[in-house]
Amino acid sequence: MINSFDFLLPTKIRYGTGIIQVLGEELKLLNAKNVMVITDKVLAKTEMAERLAGLIQKEGIRFIMYDGIEANPKDYNVEACAEKAREESIDTLVAFGGGSPIDAAKAVAVLARQGGKVRSYQGKGKIKDDCLPLLTIPTTAGTGSEVTFSSVITDTEERFKFTIKSTAIAAKTAIIDPELTLTVPPLITAATGIDALTHAIEGYTANCTEPIAEAVGLYAVEYIAKNIVEAVRNGSNLEARDKMMMGSLLAGLSFSHADVASVHCMAEALGSIYDAPHGMCNAILLPYVMEYSLPAAEHKYARIARAMGIDETNDSKAAVKGIELIRQLSQEIGLPGIKSLNVSPDDFELLAEMSVKNGSNDSNPRAITRDGYVMLFNQAYQG
Repeated sequence: MINSFDFLLPTKIRYGTGIIQVLGEELKLLNAKNVMVITDKVLAKTEMAERLAGLIQKEGIRFIMYDGIEANPKDYNVEACAEKAREESIDTLVAFGGGSPIDAAKAVAVLARQGGKVRSYQGKGKIKDDCLPLLTIPTTAGTGSEVTFSSVITDTEERFKFTIKSTAIAAKTAIIDPELTLTVPPLITAATGIDALTHAIEGYTANCTEPIAEAVGLYAVEYIAKNIVEAVRNGSNLEARDKMMMGSLLAGLSFSHADVASVHCMAEALGSIYDAPHGMCNAILLPYVMEYSLPAAEHKYARIARAMGIDETNDSKAAVKGIELIRQLSQEIGLPGIKSLNVSPDDFELLAEMSVKNGSNDSNPRAITRDGYVMLFNQAYQG
């Protein structure tokens, strides 16, 4: 029997090449009068940002651009941005960028209306429905954050990544235009692409998954695995970019309606301590966690392998070949090992403790203890 589950999708998805043109239309539907675009300092200086500003101005809508969001968005980023939103009487938010601006914007949507410190909203049931309406416009094919209703923020005092989660912070509309990814550099394309692959695999295999999350997760694996090399090598290939963007979107739908698991537990610990790029951390750790989890997820890993194009009828052999293919893909697209993050083995005990405390630890198909995480960090370090 299939277990009971709920499937909520509070975000309208508008997808397609050139679909960014509907931004003004969507803002008018929300009766937006005073908009804040939330992004980072690099994107704020691009032609894409100028184009976005032009689309808003064309509708006669007042807007300001806030570019103070850092990678692995910090609590002080979110709180300063929310204070600015209150000062400017902002009524609508537009998140423009990768996962960091989008996650930050979700948290700002809460704080701008409900006040307080962002850490106080960690956990469930603490966010009221009264949030600023949000539109999301992703510029990378990686996080899927444009359609999820969770936000990962770094507590800079405790050096700990925490999650706030509620359908109230979900975007009203996600405008997903693969053209916006054409200028993403190869290394970022590679890291965000494997990040999306990790979302798909963990969404498909998490203990709490359900059939819809499984279906979109498995389909995301196929899109990503078959297009990531071309997207990295030839960034101007719009078809490859298109399929990577769709893979990222489907992966976001998968894990947001299931969960992530131990790859993310470890990656978020690394991000907390070293401020390391999240996608890079996932890419480095994914095959090691899959090898560990293999005894509990062999059939699913075999299906993942076949979705990636491996022709093998024996589940055990297919699963092993799939993990090896993921390792090969990461090498082929130029992703470095864990030592590139300047990680110290002296921190492995701390990182393992943080991984165990992560809210997604119980979702891994095979249970991992603190000692298990230490072992995995050591395996990744030794290569």
